[in-house]
Amino acid sequence: MRYQTSTVRLWLAGAVWCFSLSLVGCETNPYTGRHQLLMTSVAEEMTMGAQAYQQVKSDPKMRLSQDPREIEPVKRVAARIIEAAKRSKYADMAQQFQWEVTVIKDDKTMNAFALPGGKIAVYTGLSPVAKTEAGLAAVLGHEVVHALARHGAERMSQGQLTNAALQVAGTALGASGGNPMYSQAVMAALGAGAQVGVLLPFSRAHESEADYIGVLLAADAGYDPRESIHLWERMEQLSAGGGPAEFLSTHPGHETRIQQLKKWMPEALAMYQGRPPVPASNLPAIGGR
Repeated sequence: MRYQTSTVRLWLAGAVWCFSLSLVGCETNPYTGRHQLLMTSVAEEMTMGAQAYQQVKSDPKMRLSQDPREIEPVKRVAARIIEAAKRSKYADMAQQFQWEVTVIKDDKTMNAFALPGGKIAVYTGLSPVAKTEAGLAAVLGHEVVHALARHGAERMSQGQLTNAALQVAGTALGASGGNPMYSQAVMAALGAGAQVGVLLPFSRAHESEADYIGVLLAADAGYDPRESIHLWERMEQLSAGGGPAEFLSTHPGHETRIQQLKKWMPEALAMYQGRPPVPASNLPAIGGR
């Protein structure tokens, strides 16, 4: 059984590799040098991003903030991050995006996102943990990088390749004349192996990449990059004792993130010191917190 399972795993890896070589759209991240397999065009991503953004805004359960105290700091920080993006190694992509910023009135959700095409949304519940505009810049820099680096398209491409390879493996096992229950068990193992061994680590790679480039964008925008470390220290305190193990998570652990940011800090500080600093204004209190 061990031999058969190992053989199928090796065959699956070869199938994915051969499948990958037959595709076009390989790119290299200009900051990290990491190779990316992309099976969609930028135009397609921007269309999907705009559609998803419209769905979020038109959701009857979603309430958009009308409070200038909540909206103005977000738009101010976003504008600086966008201008930094237009000076970055993603300048061509940033110039293509049709940027739009929305603040969602949800004091219980600590979240923000940026979709392909430059569609940004920030939930009001993020303010207590971001605390300052510099903290918010760390978050928005991170989220904007996900869109600029085409991480969403890359995840979709990885999912398509994995599903295709698993389907081919399933067909081969089914035609082998073996025990159907055994074949199903092997396929389940392959599915779990692909999820933990391929898709999740790639997602963690995306998160670390967004942390690294995002803190550079925030620094170039004039925000103290050291605030990114304080942000994740606060996140760590809020989530103490909760969340999955890092091995099974799509995000690096808080401590891992903090240590990585400390390693990247000299580069970010050098960039920050070359820009006019932005005052670390506090974000408005939300929901009494």
